[in-house]
Amino acid sequence: MDAREQLRAYLEQRKEAGEKDFVLDRLSGDEVLRLLADKPTSRQASLAPLSTTGARHASADWREVLRSAGAAPEKATERREQREVATSTGELQLPTGIIVGSDDRELFGGPLAALASLDAIAQSVASCTRCPLYSTATNPVPGQGNAAADLMIVGEAPGATEDEQGLAFVGAAGQLLTKILAAVDLKREDVFICNVLKHRPPGNRNPMPDEVTACSPYLFRQFELIRPKALLALGTFAAQTLLQTKLAIGKLRGQIHRFHGVPLIVTYHPAALLRNPSWKRPTWEDVQLVRRILDRPVAQS
Repeated sequence: MDAREQLRAYLEQRKEAGEKDFVLDRLSGDEVLRLLADKPTSRQASLAPLSTTGARHASADWREVLRSAGAAPEKATERREQREVATSTGELQLPTGIIVGSDDRELFGGPLAALASLDAIAQSVASCTRCPLYSTATNPVPGQGNAAADLMIVGEAPGATEDEQGLAFVGAAGQLLTKILAAVDLKREDVFICNVLKHRPPGNRNPMPDEVTACSPYLFRQFELIRPKALLALGTFAAQTLLQTKLAIGKLRGQIHRFHGVPLIVTYHPAALLRNPSWKRPTWEDVQLVRRILDRPVAQS
């Protein structure tokens, strides 16, 4: 597959993932797809390098494909390359997204402020009657992991397996999450994993607003105690809850948001990846970004 076909396939995949407004060097995805649908011009053909056998082949760099079609502004590319150079020197500079709250040490207050440990939160969740979900769930699922984790991962709600075991992300989606973390050299015992809701909604239905209101203080207190270096929101619901937005996940990915001073990255829920494998590549990009945040200091752009 030559570079034009690779780029076309990549853009189609991004569109399937819901990112219809992404831009490559000031061109929208649709504009680039229309460009790639055209036959190569003589100028494009002349720019394609010769292989050792004399046949011409295209560059694997999408920027060069666009430049060869006369569509990539050099200044925009230069700015991006300069930013990449700055990144390589040790400081991560990426687009800043939504900012929620401040970076004050005491964030939320309220009655849960008296819960001084994650174990205390788990005990409180076990006896919680703040919403009706406790009456239909088998077990509470407060979350588990490292109390001093650099990374805190937040999903939507427990599923059937999680409800049976009282542990977050232990079903098929959880097994995939373990593999995703391992791919960026993270172990489950190194991170803290939880959900917005601490009890399973019947039939895995979407959480109700009053349930979110009831459960969110537990999540916020967990965050306050851990004070991770980064947050990873899995799926639309977790992202929208933490960022207080209705934006689609495709518009929230690829940015560094901030939740009370902590960088927050949004990606697809592992359960969604099981249904749509084409989303695995953008998810891989997202967790690589998380790895970079954990490894390097962050500079707001």
